[in-house]
Amino acid sequence: MLDLQRKSYKIEAELIGTDEIPPLKETFEQLQECGETFIGCYIEGRLAGAVSFKKEGEVIDIHRMMVHPDFFRRGIARKLIAKLEQIGCSEMIVSTGAANTPALNLYQKLGFERKHDSVVGNGLVIANFKKERI
Repeated sequence: MLDLQRKSYKIEAELIGTDEIPPLKETFEQLQECGETFIGCYIEGRLAGAVSFKKEGEVIDIHRMMVHPDFFRRGIARKLIAKLEQIGCSEMIVSTGAANTPALNLYQKLGFERKHDSVVGNGLVIANFKKERI
């Protein structure tokens, strides 16, 4: 999982222009103790992607969406979101770097609405999304 995380977030770091994102600096022990639930997607025995989340009440808060670069553009993130939707919730929230165009497009295509942007740490702009369920 840590290898997948580093490879996936390295691409995001390149897209947003900074490697100062927590998933790139996280240790195995920190990942193990994060308190998130993970769902993985395997292709031919390889971990191709994973999503992590926390569910509080009726809200699913997506913390990590990771796809191994070898498996980009195969619908893995879409399948992982669909799996989360099967859990049942009134809304899902997710954040990503505002310069991460592939992630922005994905979330918008899947019915997430961009609610607001926020600025963190060293001026990094984060896009915050929400999808309400009917």
